[in-house]
Amino acid sequence: MTTDSRPADHGHDQETPDSATDRVHDTSWSANLELPRHAADRDLVVAEAVAAVEHTTAGHHVNLVTHGDHGHPETYLYDALAARFGEDVAYEYVERCGCGGHVTRVYVE
Repeated sequence: MTTDSRPADHGHDQETPDSATDRVHDTSWSANLELPRHAADRDLVVAEAVAAVEHTTAGHHVNLVTHGDHGHPETYLYDALAARFGEDVAYEYVERCGCGGHVTRVYVE
């Protein structure tokens, strides 16, 4: 596994690789979880969100951009983050995207 010190890409309308978790990010970054495969599978969204947080180094954050088809992330993602990471992370809802998705920022302590 390698680390990535490139600046975070906060746009999610660009083509993204199949997996943003193929490396550890030592900077703040965004994980695109609103691809067609995410629309069809809420469990996949949660699993990839957890993996994104696991691939973010302490002192940084990851913006989890989740598919709008699953509704507000508070209804399914926040409990999963709390169960997996406890007090090692803090998170906040940032905004609803124009495309209908949702952005949750997760700070890794």
